[in-house]
Amino acid sequence: MGMAKVRRERGATILELGSAYASLDQQALEELGGAILAEATHANPPLLVLDLSHTRLIGSSFLEILVRAWKRLRQREGQMVLCAMQPFCSEVLRAAHLDSIWPGYKTCEDALVALGGSVSGERPGGDQAEGRR
Repeated sequence: MGMAKVRRERGATILELGSAYASLDQQALEELGGAILAEATHANPPLLVLDLSHTRLIGSSFLEILVRAWKRLRQREGQMVLCAMQPFCSEVLRAAHLDSIWPGYKTCEDALVALGGSVSGERPGGDQAEGRR
């Protein structure tokens, strides 16, 4: 699937959304939603990082997918964080008051450290979420 790339790194699942997301039609959005929800359901441990570095636009359907994924992860006592958000995406999350639910980090590395996945044993700092734009 060219819409997203999945990789496992330091105890977390990173889902990098492809650049094609900006022009998604409903069918493609459903495919992407299926991939995100599948990872939220099956990632072990249930730690999910969504890399939005190539995502220029998000809308209500995408936000609904994020809420569903977040709920699945919470049922599994997991966490979801976002990283590398473009300014417009950050604004949409802020306007929807969702930026307080899903921490946003400047890089995937920052997100992994915050989830406790650092191999060097670093603990997440209180200012890590400062990476929000």
